[in-house]
Amino acid sequence: MKIGKLSESALQKVVFEQLHTRRDEVLVGPGIGEDCAALKLQEGEVFVTSTDPITGTVKEIGRLAVHVTANDLASAGAETIGLMVTALLPPMIKEAQIKKMMQQINAECEKLNIMVLGGHTEITAAVTQPVLSVTGIGKVKEDELILSGGAKPGQDIVVTKYLGMEGTGIIANEKEDELKEWFSDTFIDDAKAFLEDISVVPEGLIARKYASCMHDITESGVYGALWEISKASGVGVEVCIEDIPLRQHTIEFCERYDLNPYQLISSGSMLITTDHGRTLVNELEQAGIKATIIGHTTDSRDKVIYRQGKAANLEAPRQDEYIKYILKIIADNFQREKWRKQYEHRIKRTDFKIDREKQSFSDP
Repeated sequence: MKIGKLSESALQKVVFEQLHTRRDEVLVGPGIGEDCAALKLQEGEVFVTSTDPITGTVKEIGRLAVHVTANDLASAGAETIGLMVTALLPPMIKEAQIKKMMQQINAECEKLNIMVLGGHTEITAAVTQPVLSVTGIGKVKEDELILSGGAKPGQDIVVTKYLGMEGTGIIANEKEDELKEWFSDTFIDDAKAFLEDISVVPEGLIARKYASCMHDITESGVYGALWEISKASGVGVEVCIEDIPLRQHTIEFCERYDLNPYQLISSGSMLITTDHGRTLVNELEQAGIKATIIGHTTDSRDKVIYRQGKAANLEAPRQDEYIKYILKIIADNFQREKWRKQYEHRIKRTDFKIDREKQSFSDP
């Protein structure tokens, strides 16, 4: 496709016509020539905003874009009203691919009653695969706003579902053919389906009446989330690693690719601190949401992980394991490309020498 903005006809066909959700709070929404959205809130409500890029996947990029942003807002106790979506797309992309991406966005927005408020779509040589940047706008009553810095000493630490679901699902979708060398089709399909369950909006609605702090577990996994709530709240944490729930698919994939599952991107899991851990777990499980108490907060600043009864200090978050995996693929591809060019260069030089030899034989 041509570099620059999408044409008006393409924008109408593959973007606007794929978006169906409408919200009463939205006074001005997406349209040709509209540069801004306008929203109206009720008395006592406040806006909550969050923004995230989606860069590490292609096949499920639209689905992830919605949930990663809505999950952040849910962690503040907020209801997501709408999203602003900026799409930077490579020149080789096809209209059908853009349409599929927007259909993914619309499908997830319809599930959560979220409206796409506007954004920007551009073809640019600056990227080699689609990049989405999504800003979410939510609302919450001012006295019900929940902050990551709200944890208090002596509270239970609860996590929902299983850790590493997002990273596992992305790997299953992006590396399906390679994984078939080691795992059954059913096992891989089960892992791919993890991305259908990465919204934490349902648990956020239940947990906010019990929570002092909620945190969507994303980059750097549960270790990163524990570190961040500890720093934000000024409390210590003590967690038993054997209590952290993992699916067998996550364990197997992480062993195969030498990844740490506790530092793997984990949208779909929420970390919650509360005085009422057992009550919260029971209520979540009654709603069909798995929940587990993995430890508690303390009045120190120490961050301690127990493994088989032995204590170790939690280190500051490092690069997310999935990003490390992506960078390894890029490095491998770069090395292969380097070898290919060197090989082609040697072949060309060999051909040149052969041609010179033939020429010398034919000279009178």
